[in-house]
Amino acid sequence: MTISVQADITVFGSGIAGLWISSVLRQKGFSVALIESASVGGIQTIASQGIIHGGTKYALSGTLSEATRAIGDMPQLWRSCLSGTGPLDLSDVKILSEYQFLWSTENLISQLTGFFASKAMRSRIQAVAEESRPAPFNTTKFKGNLYQLDELVLDIPSLIKSLSRRLIEQTITADPAHIGLKPETPHSLTIQQASGRLIIDSQYMILAAGAGNKSLLAQLGKTSPAMQLRPLHMVMLKGQLPELYAHCIGANANPRLTITSAKHRQQNIWYIGGQLAESGVGISPDVQISRAKDELSATMPWVDTGKTEWATFLAQRAEPKMKNRRRPDSYFLQHDNRITTVWPTKLAFAPRLASDVLSQLDQTNIRPKTTQSDLSIYSLENKLAKPPWETAIQWK
Repeated sequence: MTISVQADITVFGSGIAGLWISSVLRQKGFSVALIESASVGGIQTIASQGIIHGGTKYALSGTLSEATRAIGDMPQLWRSCLSGTGPLDLSDVKILSEYQFLWSTENLISQLTGFFASKAMRSRIQAVAEESRPAPFNTTKFKGNLYQLDELVLDIPSLIKSLSRRLIEQTITADPAHIGLKPETPHSLTIQQASGRLIIDSQYMILAAGAGNKSLLAQLGKTSPAMQLRPLHMVMLKGQLPELYAHCIGANANPRLTITSAKHRQQNIWYIGGQLAESGVGISPDVQISRAKDELSATMPWVDTGKTEWATFLAQRAEPKMKNRRRPDSYFLQHDNRITTVWPTKLAFAPRLASDVLSQLDQTNIRPKTTQSDLSIYSLENKLAKPPWETAIQWK
């Protein structure tokens, strides 16, 4: 049996880009088919540290880079959404921290003190007085410098839940092996199901499936845009630890460590990225954990991690292909024959990316035409993605 349904827009991928774009499309009256091949919340989004960057960490070289300028307005835009006054109402999303910290060790003679105090950075960062330092820096054993950044950290599971709850009828989870596209009918999607075939015809398609964009483009006979993967080897430790949302200044422009926190079974999790995660690709979990212990001992020797448990997690960042595999400065979108391919590159860019997608639809004269159908009846069970610390196979 073959069932055919209509939707104005088909969106592939339910990570932050697909969820945000689908939500604003529904606000504008478009009917949407949101196609997910695994769990709602994606692979890359659920692995995020939840940081709404304002670009400060990209200024650690002592200059305002293009990445800093591109992302500078994002925290304020997100704050408007979190207060219920922005493009989307995210007032039910849990804010883990209203700000982050930036710290340096006593062995690092930072040339950045004057830059951080400059007019360009004054609204983004401020020095923290010794008497106001939070844990774990509220000790005489800490001899470095501490700054506060006006950048939020969000609870990613609650963000995914907030965005997905308004898209229940629009979401179809299907085995990727059963999802088919053809170059000759680029706006027609076929999903092979036990009861027969489901065909979804739409005016426009948006590929927001992260690493999955590559196979979708291949099915459509397209070789552009090209994609790159930049892997990370993240570290997790759990125990009686203080909440911490901070970057440790290293010897180069990339933070030596980036640490965010989460709760898991009455214990605090430290989720660690930064240069440690960048340089730990290709080594074993045991070696990466050993390196993480050394880094924490070097940067926060007064913090006792002796009774903690450790695990690691491999994450892949899917991005447009860049020269020398460098990090993209901004989000990416490319339009071709009523198909748009997007990579948000950073969680924080999702609102602006969605706004640009809407502008492109308007310029292409794509308007709402079809009444929204309840597509969930054609779906496998829609499950929300779980964060890495809940799916870690082994803690050591």
